[in-house]
Amino acid sequence: MIADLIRKNRSCRRFFQEHIVDLETLTKLVDLGRLSASAANLQPLKYILSANPQKNALIFSCLGWAGYIEDWPGPEEGERPSGYIIILSDSQKANDYVGYDCGIASQSILLGAREKGLAGCMIASIKRQKLRDILNIDPRFKIPLVIAIGKPKEEIVIEDVGSDNAIRYWRDSKGVHHVPKRKLKDIIIGSY
Repeated sequence: MIADLIRKNRSCRRFFQEHIVDLETLTKLVDLGRLSASAANLQPLKYILSANPQKNALIFSCLGWAGYIEDWPGPEEGERPSGYIIILSDSQKANDYVGYDCGIASQSILLGAREKGLAGCMIASIKRQKLRDILNIDPRFKIPLVIAIGKPKEEIVIEDVGSDNAIRYWRDSKGVHHVPKRKLKDIIIGSY
């Protein structure tokens, strides 16, 4: 059921690195993005896939992880993703709405990953020039997002935003990742 997939689709940042995510799986996930809506049907997104451990290590070095958890530099060796999908925007096809395309495609990819028992994280904190150099990405392509994919190793729970209105995610002493969400009654401001 789609509601269950959405509830399970949290930004996962720790994985069972030894669990292989192959190129065929990544390709099937990108196909979900390809089939998703695109503003004016321009389809400006392109993708680079990596299931190669050596290439993954280089990609990992270009990424920032969990900005709200300030004392955590990202997953340790053994907890890193075993696959990456780098989303590119073709400047020769993009319009002002390419960001929407990127979000829609990314959500489709991540829901597909959850359906397969995998999880992922959309990462926009990217050392773009370094990644461009590593992967030899043509300058005509912008790099809006990288999606990390793997078998989830962490427990993630959704909870209501408290009376302090704090929305920052956090980890407890057992490593459980907590994600505060606003209550439905607090976000619907009109109903007719």
